[in-house]
Amino acid sequence: MGRASFVRESADVRRQALIDATARCLAERGAGGASVRVICAMAGVSPGLLTHYYEGIEALILATYRDVGRRVGEAMDAAAESAGDDPRARLDAYATASFRPPVLDPDLLATWVAFWSLVKSTPPIAEAHAEIYAAYRDAMERLIAACRPEMEPCKVRLNAVAITALVDGFWLELCLDTSSFTAAEACDMTRKWISDLLDS
Repeated sequence: MGRASFVRESADVRRQALIDATARCLAERGAGGASVRVICAMAGVSPGLLTHYYEGIEALILATYRDVGRRVGEAMDAAAESAGDDPRARLDAYATASFRPPVLDPDLLATWVAFWSLVKSTPPIAEAHAEIYAAYRDAMERLIAACRPEMEPCKVRLNAVAITALVDGFWLELCLDTSSFTAAEACDMTRKWISDLLDS
């Protein structure tokens, strides 16, 4: 019983090592520079191990996209949970979590850019992309609806799309260059915009 548990943990650790190495490789080299040899070298494993756990590099990149999306989602959910029960505070915390680590990270942006470059050419990546962003917008919709229960569902949806686009724009610019505005200013602008949106 104990041995089986150890083997399972070892397999999970190795899979995660490959995923982490893939994320680093994509951040450093882009999608075009991601190869079995490079990823396995970064993970410290033999190339045969990749094909043991994944059908190929495309499957590993897909698993990495889902893993990175899960981690970002968990960080944002945790931010909302830590804000307590007040609906406005939870929405604020969720929206502004993008302007703090671990979400605010230039390496994360580089990894996302590599994923985005594959969306149009790789259907499974496009599907994962749609699922990740749908989950983010769904969470935003629930938070908005909690603040304004009387708001029509179609307006809740469009407001969630608008807030998501605003936050993504600030996040992108902050990851690229912090000389135009600071993370604190991004938080303030986001809060004002959300307040104007919800109170209109």
